[in-house]
Amino acid sequence: MLSKLLRKRQPVITSDLTKRKELAQIEQLPAHIAVIMDGNGRWAKKRSLPRIAGHYEGMQTVRKITRFANDVGIKTLTLYAFSTENWKRPKKEVDYLMRLPEEFMGTYLPELIEQNVQVQMMGNIDLLPDHTKRAITKAVEKTSHNDGLILNFALNYGSRDEIIQSVQQIVNKVQLGTISCDDITEDLISSHLMTKDLTEPDLLIRTSGEIRLSNFMLWQLAYTEFWFTNTLWPDFDEACLMDAIESYQKRNRKYGGLREEDVEKK
Repeated sequence: MLSKLLRKRQPVITSDLTKRKELAQIEQLPAHIAVIMDGNGRWAKKRSLPRIAGHYEGMQTVRKITRFANDVGIKTLTLYAFSTENWKRPKKEVDYLMRLPEEFMGTYLPELIEQNVQVQMMGNIDLLPDHTKRAITKAVEKTSHNDGLILNFALNYGSRDEIIQSVQQIVNKVQLGTISCDDITEDLISSHLMTKDLTEPDLLIRTSGEIRLSNFMLWQLAYTEFWFTNTLWPDFDEACLMDAIESYQKRNRKYGGLREEDVEKK
């Protein structure tokens, strides 16, 4: 039903975009891009459609951006799909959001396998509905041997909750005597986070004009480059992703230090 209400998607990979991609690949790409996908509801409201129509259209954007990010050469793409705070939304909307992983994986899993994409998830999976867990678990298992782009969904994820769990695990080890307080370092904390097997994000994108982190990867984003856009997530396309990548490539990441030329001047 929703597909009949929404516009048909047409490929937008133009020769100009192909050239931009090729030029970007000459420079250092962000290995890990994290995205706060925002604006689905506003996209639907602007068109006098129900909010779930925006979420459906946003799902199409996930497919498109995943495919293009993989083609560009991005190693990891983390998408903030559902936060621990999103349970506060109306039940009808939450129920639909919990169906989206099942619909997305049911439709696009063969394509993800063909494209050598590996699906992962971070968040509290135990609190998700059984049908959502089954869809995610199946996708993770079916793509576990792929070694291309890691498509990491943050689902029922909250960074403060993640950090609390990490601290609890470390405290438990201290109490058991397997580690001491002196062993607690940044690396140890990182190794107990849900992203322990991933590199930290190089670039964070947030759509829809909002400028906040919304409890997303607070520890991991310490030295990440931020890029904000007014574009609503359903309207976010390959050209937008290239805008973000090109902006990233123009920045000088110093991690609190100085550039060589700055040291020489000093």
